[in-house]
Amino acid sequence: MTGGRDRGLELSEPTRFDSVTGMGISATVDGREVLIGNAHLLADAGIDTVPPDAAVTSLAAQGKTPMFVAVDHRPAGAIAVADTIKTGSASTVAALQQLGLEVVMMTGDNRRTAIAIAGQVGIRRVLAEVLPEHKAAEVRRLQDEHRVVGMVGDGINDAPALARADIGLAIGTGTDIAIEAAEITLISGALEGIPIAAGVLYPFFGVRLSAMIVAAAMAASSLSVVMNANRLRGWHRTDLPTAAPQAVEPIVEVAVARWLTARVNGVGRRHRPGGMLARIFVSVQW
Repeated sequence: MTGGRDRGLELSEPTRFDSVTGMGISATVDGREVLIGNAHLLADAGIDTVPPDAAVTSLAAQGKTPMFVAVDHRPAGAIAVADTIKTGSASTVAALQQLGLEVVMMTGDNRRTAIAIAGQVGIRRVLAEVLPEHKAAEVRRLQDEHRVVGMVGDGINDAPALARADIGLAIGTGTDIAIEAAEITLISGALEGIPIAAGVLYPFFGVRLSAMIVAAAMAASSLSVVMNANRLRGWHRTDLPTAAPQAVEPIVEVAVARWLTARVNGVGRRHRPGGMLARIFVSVQW
């Protein structure tokens, strides 16, 4: 919208607008049918999608997600969008890897974009083209690999996966439902808090305090709460040791490929890949 106004274009109000979860949008503008989204949105509408040209491939290699545009059931162009990598992401991933944890990125983006983003932050394993409603299933699949899985998320669609994970970590600047579903909330939203929130007792002994016990301890004495709060005045944050991201060649597992395998074997339901923001898994193999 801003780009159109900056170019002096006259924008029309749509008479119909639909959001297709994980795929894009469809609308009627000035009597013309408009689709904007990933290639699967166009394919579902019966619109032939030509192989991506050099420009689209180049955008994906830069970590940008190409969105295709169709007008009146004919391909009309492509738009590239990108999420800025959050400050501290690469150093946080490196710190987690130094703790012996495997970091996995789960995203609804296409394979090329996922590889580009994972390479920038040093993540080796990537789950790409995952629909929002299939995130919890991907967590379960990692658990079926005999892993203890912790997930970091902040969106509404992350809530089922946060609840499914062994440890859910919500970003404090995210949605309320994600915070409710998670067991740990990073109040500041800074990713550097993840290695600390990973805990000391749980990875080694499997010990976690019940939320009921924590609540009872907080209500036990107002005096102790005040005293502990005053102690925080003398606390100073210790920065994580500087750790550069590893140079890795990401290994991508595409959701549609797993769906096709399941269909060939005669099991599973249809999984349509789509686009969503990237999320980080932290998993420990015992």
